[in-house]
Amino acid sequence: MSYFSSLYYLAFLPAVFIIYNLFPKKVRPFILLIASLIFFYTYSKWLLVFILISALSIYIAGKLLNKLINEQNAEIKDLELEKKKLVKEKYRKKKKLILLGTILFNVAFLFYFKYLGFFTNVFNNLLSLFKFDSSFKIVRHLAPIGISFYTLEAISYIVDVYHEKCPSENNFFKLLLYLTFFPTLVEGPITRYNDVREDIYAGHKATYDSFCFGYQRILYGLFKKMVIADRLNIFVKMIFCDYNHFSGPLIFLGAIFYTILLYMEFSGTMDIVIGSAEIFGIKLKENFRQPFFSKSISEFWSRWHISLGAWFKDYIFYPVSLSKFVKKITSSLKKVFSTHVTSLVMGGIALFAVWSLNGLWHGAGYQFLFFGYYHFTLILLANIFEPYVIKICDKLKINRQNIFYKIFRIIKTCILVFIGEMFFRANSLASGIAMFKRLFTHFSFHRFGHYVLTLGLDIKDYIILGLSIIFIFIMSILKEKNVNVREELSKKNIVLRWLCYYALILSIIVFGAYGDGYAPVEPIYADF
Repeated sequence: MSYFSSLYYLAFLPAVFIIYNLFPKKVRPFILLIASLIFFYTYSKWLLVFILISALSIYIAGKLLNKLINEQNAEIKDLELEKKKLVKEKYRKKKKLILLGTILFNVAFLFYFKYLGFFTNVFNNLLSLFKFDSSFKIVRHLAPIGISFYTLEAISYIVDVYHEKCPSENNFFKLLLYLTFFPTLVEGPITRYNDVREDIYAGHKATYDSFCFGYQRILYGLFKKMVIADRLNIFVKMIFCDYNHFSGPLIFLGAIFYTILLYMEFSGTMDIVIGSAEIFGIKLKENFRQPFFSKSISEFWSRWHISLGAWFKDYIFYPVSLSKFVKKITSSLKKVFSTHVTSLVMGGIALFAVWSLNGLWHGAGYQFLFFGYYHFTLILLANIFEPYVIKICDKLKINRQNIFYKIFRIIKTCILVFIGEMFFRANSLASGIAMFKRLFTHFSFHRFGHYVLTLGLDIKDYIILGLSIIFIFIMSILKEKNVNVREELSKKNIVLRWLCYYALILSIIVFGAYGDGYAPVEPIYADF
């Protein structure tokens, strides 16, 4: 189901925008809330109740934590240092109980809807392995849209309140709007309450600039999705659904096309989301930063799905690396090994936790776990060998800042990403492994050109794709060089500006991949 390029959304957004601006400032946040609940109900019906329960749980937990924090501060006000520590420890245990209870409560819904079937299957496989005859029925449920996104947002809120980084919210409807805000609901970005709480409930009146800038961004996202991603979709589906009939080079081309498709769909959706929020005066953080200019896998993931990476860094990596268990291991290792080895072990344990959860977050399947461990291995190996690579480069007098060396690293990173995304898109882990094998065992260019031109795309499609990707590439280079194209365009003559807008609209209408023979790309993270 296509959400943001659907006629429903393209009619829903301006309707909300018009109604929103008809009401006074105090009422506008409630218009956004009602619109968000309608949007959620449209796609998930009665499952709306689960996001209401999640919002209520973090609201109550936040109030309880705030109450305990105030009681603690009042109690320790005039106490000596040692007594203060005892009181703080007493309250810390109470607060931690609320924190863990709230997290488990919300994760339980996520597990039930998204992972119960997968882990039941894993358990049945284990029973079969040990020759047990019985097995459990695999139950699958339709999940509320965006459940993984709003669950992570709920967890970030309650953890930040616990650490006193964010004040607890007294208004339940503010929290509910934070979780349900319709542009971010389906595919993110994953927001922090502190970052949006002022804007999202301010009731900003739309301005000419916010309207123009917002719709510029929306059109740019629609261009990426409808002209490029949706056009590549038919070729990619044929390759991945029938890979046994294709050679290694065709499969690798399918992996490259899928990676481009994924980027155009997801970053295009983020453009639509950020633009949609912008017309209401709400600024969201960027979720992509030219990832294909990355010189390592670690850098790639700091530029791709930035909000998810930041969430895992703050709420998984740091807590695990600073946990008593990891500290105990590293203190023992320090007595035997160097600081470099010790830091690798400490970081490796935290990294393993991050990529285990990252893999599972992306989907309930063995291929997603493999996807996580694939990137964990690449990043860990890079961390291990980086000092030796630097020494070798110094010895061979290779300038690591040289443009050719940078291009080599970018190409290497892209190839590793293409392979990882091949496993991500594969229908199963077994299919992914089989496709990877065929890259080497069936390496032949026999009829390569024939298949390239007959698997749903023709010369006209490739010309459109080539020109469109060059356009996006130029925009990315300008952005990488900190050139704000939208700001520069806003300074130009109004005739030139609107010619650019109409050119973008016409390119979507004329070159967009829709109608007979085309199927819109399913939103990659919509069921998350």
